Amino acid sequence: MKTTQRLLTLLLIIAGLTSTSALGQKYIDTQGTIQFEASEELFEPVKATNNSVSMVADFSKNEIASLALMKGFRFKNSLMEEHFNENYIESETYPKAIFKGKLKDFDFSNWQDSTAMIMVEGTLTLHGEEKAVETPVTLTRDGDTIRLQGNFNVTPGDFAIEIPKIVRNKIAKEINIQLDFNLTEK
Repeated sequence: MKTTQRLLTLLLIIAGLTSTSALGQKYIDTQGTIQFEASEELFEPVKATNNSVSMVADFSKNEIASLALMKGFRFKNSLMEEHFNENYIESETYPKAIFKGKLKDFDFSNWQDSTAMIMVEGTLTLHGEEKAVETPVTLTRDGDTIRLQGNFNVTPGDFAIEIPKIVRNKIAKEINIQLDFNLTEK
């Protein structure tokens, strides 16, 4: 639990969301899910899931921030997981991925429907590189929980990740990233 608390504190600092909101529009999730798939047909599936991703959303400012530890991604094949951490992501040097962004044209205080499709614009930092990301996400309200779901594509080249020629055909040129967070009021 200490690690989760430290990550959440770090995430709050990174996001600049440490001030108290008078409107009570700050939500968090410390067990969100990010899944990526980089599979190519005819080869072994290349996909992994991380079920301990943190996200903070400050709906009064339309800001979101997320933090994923790279060693939290689990593969079906342990050798693939080892190669991912040691050879591609270099998790010892680049231990986390951080996303900071804004919900565009969204007014949380006047949100009436149970579901809304919102554009998110921000920056994903991974492997020491930054990439601008703009993607739609779905927000769904269920009682006191706001579920944020979405997906987008990146390439290894976006983050200066080199894929050796011997396995280049076994890994997709575009990697699909899927997000799923259940945010509760802080």
